[in-house]
Amino acid sequence: MTRGEIKERNRRALLQAARQAVARDGHRARLEEITEQAGLTTGAVYSLFGSKNGLLAALVEDLSGHHYAAVEQAVPVGLDLVEAVDAFARFCVRTCADPEALAQLSFETGLQDMALRDPGLRAVLATSIRSHEECLAEVFTGRAFPGGSVTQPQARRLATVLRALLAGLGQRAVLGLDEEHSEQHFAAAARAMATPAVLGPA
Repeated sequence: MTRGEIKERNRRALLQAARQAVARDGHRARLEEITEQAGLTTGAVYSLFGSKNGLLAALVEDLSGHHYAAVEQAVPVGLDLVEAVDAFARFCVRTCADPEALAQLSFETGLQDMALRDPGLRAVLATSIRSHEECLAEVFTGRAFPGGSVTQPQARRLATVLRALLAGLGQRAVLGLDEEHSEQHFAAAARAMATPAVLGPA
């Protein structure tokens, strides 16, 4: 293996181990346990990510990158705003049915648990959330809507509301709190947010 390939292999091993540790242990996840599971030393974390929080930030970004690449495929160009919102909601339903959905929810809960106790990580997580909302806003910006097309500020407002709504519905679905959850239910709730009142001024 080349030096670059070894570096990437170590990076992937640490990201995978960190995801499992955070999902399992929350704020009790220890760097030493993460590196042991990855078959590396703590020095590898500092070399590749700068710190434990840097590792966690990279993990969040890595997962988000895959997520929004899938979103862009699920919400094709050419749909108007309401159609795009509908397609995004249906994509979210499908992620809830994924075999990895419970593990992902466990990871997200563990990360929030850590962030509540660590102001530095909380700032990292807040930056990541804003970045996610910007990515989603890009998906909706320029979509046709009665009276014109959606501006970037309007798309940002909508993205914030949709992420909160669908994350909440998604958690209920993954935990089995609702006897019935369907694409139609998710999509109808999301479409109800695509209104001038939510979009706000251009």
